[in-house]
Amino acid sequence: MLIGGFQKMTMLDYPTKIACTIFTHGCNFRCPFCHNARLVVREPDLFDENEILSYINKRRGVLDGVCISGGEPMLQGDLFDFMKKVKDMGMLIKLDTNGYFPDKLSDAINSGLVDYVAMDIKNCKDKYALTAGLDNMDISKIEKSVDILMSGKIDFEFRTTVTRELHSPADFVKIGEWIKGNEKYYIQSFIDSGELIENSSSPLDMQGLEALKEAVLPYVPNTLLRGV
Repeated sequence: MLIGGFQKMTMLDYPTKIACTIFTHGCNFRCPFCHNARLVVREPDLFDENEILSYINKRRGVLDGVCISGGEPMLQGDLFDFMKKVKDMGMLIKLDTNGYFPDKLSDAINSGLVDYVAMDIKNCKDKYALTAGLDNMDISKIEKSVDILMSGKIDFEFRTTVTRELHSPADFVKIGEWIKGNEKYYIQSFIDSGELIENSSSPLDMQGLEALKEAVLPYVPNTLLRGV
């Protein structure tokens, strides 16, 4: 796999678990607010896969699991092989995904390679391509991934990173109608990491974040603000 980042321990990325996080290189989206531009549009300094696997193996009993993030991990042709090696060590796996590869997502779930999925909901459907930094996209792929997760086969969360320029309460009413019945949904404020794809995004203040939360609460009662 093309691994462009590695965090040896985190208590934040995998809910209720102690984990390490792997960041794969490459993404099919170009979200202007993406804080990992070095993983998306720049040449990375790659990590050695075997060294990371060796680290994980040595930390069995300390780590509960491994988070696989990106970029977009589903772009990696050998992702499932890597996941199987991690599972063979007795580790849990959390997968972060943008949801554009529903068939692969379904295969990962049905084969038991993943234990928890965090999927980005970029925006309401009619603003999805804009928010993902694309001229156009096949929204049906996102819809299929939403349906797969909401079928109840695996523990998961939806999450949305919000910016002042791209998100409004009206958008979140539409998101709420779309994912109505979802167990948990997180709204995350944009943070300028200094490594953005575009310098065109700014964060909402707490009042603005609360307005988005209030817009979606009638549809998803367990909606929470994260990282504020």
